[in-house]
Amino acid sequence: MVRNAAFRNSRNLRHAALRLLILSPLLLLGGCSLKQVPVLSPDGPIASMERDLLFVGVGLMLIVVIPVFVMAAWFGWHYRASNSKARYEPEWSYSAGIDAVIWLVPIVIVAVLSMMVFIYSQRLDPYKPIASTKSPLHVEAISLDWKWVFIYPKQHIATVNELVIPTGTPVSMKLTSDTVMDSLYIPGLVGQIYTMAGMQTQLHMLAKKPGSFIGRNTNYSGRDFADQHFAVQAMPGAGFRAWLTKARQSPQTLGAATYARLERPGTSGAVTYSAVEPNLFYKVIAKYSPSVAQRVRKRRGKPPTLPAKKPLTS
Repeated sequence: MVRNAAFRNSRNLRHAALRLLILSPLLLLGGCSLKQVPVLSPDGPIASMERDLLFVGVGLMLIVVIPVFVMAAWFGWHYRASNSKARYEPEWSYSAGIDAVIWLVPIVIVAVLSMMVFIYSQRLDPYKPIASTKSPLHVEAISLDWKWVFIYPKQHIATVNELVIPTGTPVSMKLTSDTVMDSLYIPGLVGQIYTMAGMQTQLHMLAKKPGSFIGRNTNYSGRDFADQHFAVQAMPGAGFRAWLTKARQSPQTLGAATYARLERPGTSGAVTYSAVEPNLFYKVIAKYSPSVAQRVRKRRGKPPTLPAKKPLTS
């Protein structure tokens, strides 16, 4: 009796463990939605094209992965010891058909992927503006240890760790670093691009509808790297104008002394400045690049011009 009871308890435990193993993925996914995975539910044309490219790439690779798993299961079942109908061919060593499939399928997949990489490298050029009937919003971004400074040069305001943009309006962003190389990434809106001291990079994005997003530095940069993220708020035109009005009422201004404090390593919450030192973005670049400093002086503080790109149709 004791032996039978122990056997039943052992069997019940095995069944419980098996049910837990089967249900555990469902428990993990129970609180998830696509909104919690912005890469798969983007709200901008750039991120949408990147998501589609990801799906196509995964689909092409599954052409190899799925047959491998299917054949592994089928071989194990078909050639089991108890199956007397399976053909035993110890002398078999070569099949021209199998050899052709093994080589031709990967060649086709690599060729298609290579063609897609070439095409989408042109389409998703971060320097290429987004075609729109609306004038773009210009933003200048500076990465620091461990925070982000965003300057709105035409609006003469600035923020720290908060980027507010109007929906339906292209955003033209120029980026640089006042520290080590960082990488700005907003998964729901646009792919990543690096920032480097003494250099300027560019990025274009557009939010189709109102929403909140998270931007991050995806390049390891030291102690508080994990906390170097910022909030992105996409607002309708009226909401964005109301935010500008409120920002211009901030008692804080971003001058040389304030920026010197921001340069010190450390994290920061969201801050808004109602005024910005003129050409602060290019003065940061000029600290590391004498040639840029000379060009800025020759142009009386105006930014150096870059060749224009053909707009990306959204």
